[in-house]
Amino acid sequence: MADLRGIDVNLLVVLDAILTERNLTRAAEVLGTTQPTVSGAAAKLRSMLGDQLLVRSGRSSELTPRAIQLQPIVRAALAEIDRTLDLRPLFDPLTSDRRFRLTASDYALSVMTAPLLELLEQRAPNVSVEFGPMNFLDPVDLLREDVAIASASPRVPGKRQALFSDSMVCIVARGHPRLRDGALGLRELAELPYVRVAFADGIVMYADDELAAAGVTPRVVRTVPGFLPVPFAVAGSERYGFVPARLADLYAENLDLEVARIPVPLPVLVESAFWHPSRNEDPALQWLLSILREVAERVEFAGEEID
Repeated sequence: MADLRGIDVNLLVVLDAILTERNLTRAAEVLGTTQPTVSGAAAKLRSMLGDQLLVRSGRSSELTPRAIQLQPIVRAALAEIDRTLDLRPLFDPLTSDRRFRLTASDYALSVMTAPLLELLEQRAPNVSVEFGPMNFLDPVDLLREDVAIASASPRVPGKRQALFSDSMVCIVARGHPRLRDGALGLRELAELPYVRVAFADGIVMYADDELAAAGVTPRVVRTVPGFLPVPFAVAGSERYGFVPARLADLYAENLDLEVARIPVPLPVLVESAFWHPSRNEDPALQWLLSILREVAERVEFAGEEID
């Protein structure tokens, strides 16, 4: 058994912030303390662990191999201390002023923000949500958020819970010259200018996977960081792109668009909530997930009666 009498457990909190933020100044901001205080704690940690923890890489810092190994261990240790000492207060939505951080695709935000804010106003008037764009790929980045909403994919880390689904469709300008009886063939999909969606490096949209499986290499002329720009990039041009059906319905009339049938099967888009496993026992997070499930029902069954 290690002798813990000489160890300041508060250093674990500082270590967690340093490993997550990869920057001493940002770690100090997260902890609500000064940069010199964090620098002093970092010096103690480097001495205790025999490792620099951070190394310069251009204008930023990267974790050392040892620090990467420590990250999940530190998170698990803090979670265990929290459970052991029962430090986490009960969450009361009626009195809490907690500020949640929620990252999502532009499409998810476009259909979920209004009903989410309406429910929060009714159930938790002092609770707020800070929205952010989806630009993470690994569990380290997921630690910075309470919940991320993205299409279900093995490329996205963390615990997950499905929320709602939508069909993916191909959209073009109404009366597109290459349409034949409302359809585009494989040749058209290869030759026509294509608007690609890329939320973050390494995230390939389902549509791109299916085009590749059909032997189609699209002629990419625009790459946009979400679904919302696609209808505008397609309107009045020979371009085509893929968006959720709800988005196509929303913009079809105003932008003079239509859905084109294609000989490539497009899988259903499933939007899911993701969170870091270390937050699984947080009652506030579980409450937020229940609210998101209710919001998802409103999105899924918009215009229908929900029993």
